[in-house]
Amino acid sequence: MTSHHTPVADDWDRQLADAFGMMLGRPLNEYDPDAVYVAGVSGNLIHEVEFDRDAAWVRPQALSGAEPVHWDCSLFDDSLRTPVFDAAGSIFAIPADRDSPALPEPFASAVAAACFGDGLIRGADLAPLVAQHGVNLAEFPGSWVVFFARLRSDGTLLDAFRAALDTGRTPEDLVPFEAEPEESWEEGLATIEHPGLRAHLAYFLTDGEEGLMPILEDASARGLDKYGCEPVVGWEDGFGQLDLTIVRLSPLAAGV
Repeated sequence: MTSHHTPVADDWDRQLADAFGMMLGRPLNEYDPDAVYVAGVSGNLIHEVEFDRDAAWVRPQALSGAEPVHWDCSLFDDSLRTPVFDAAGSIFAIPADRDSPALPEPFASAVAAACFGDGLIRGADLAPLVAQHGVNLAEFPGSWVVFFARLRSDGTLLDAFRAALDTGRTPEDLVPFEAEPEESWEEGLATIEHPGLRAHLAYFLTDGEEGLMPILEDASARGLDKYGCEPVVGWEDGFGQLDLTIVRLSPLAAGV
């Protein structure tokens, strides 16, 4: 298969991979290349504004993966871009909790049978059931919630990083952040040759007051741990409003 990447794009991907590897403390190519890696958004903000219950998630075109889900909310200071989510690759909790209103039968039983565990189902597995039973989940608010809101990416670790840290795909896509990194990261950042990339990633290596704080050993798989998923790295602000997590999905959770 012929690659369509230009040499410049390949070199930029290499620079990104090296920089992300610096953040992890090990090269990206040491991670399983056949695994599925995803970046997810959580934290108080997405719950407080109830975007995790927004009807946009359960449109048939979104659940099938034909169309992305857009959130009109910039996650980062100084960035005008807004996040783009993959409903097909996201994980829904149905019912949302034990007090949820009931869904109609036989749709409810079909959903329960398709769950990979404890009321959790991938959007891609929900899509055919919605079509088959003619159910519009937007008409049943409170019966479902997005359990893991996946940012759109191609399943590779490189692209999960790219989605989580909003680097875009070219040097021109970088955000001119001006956050001060923690001193412990200055030596690592100095190894990044491109000044724009260095400034962009410094925003994710702060104490969480102005920018995000990296979470390595204490990172969580956001409730997916018991299904064989493993956290790779996370970031959070100092106010509990935003959490970003890169998770290696198990075959069960990935639907492989």
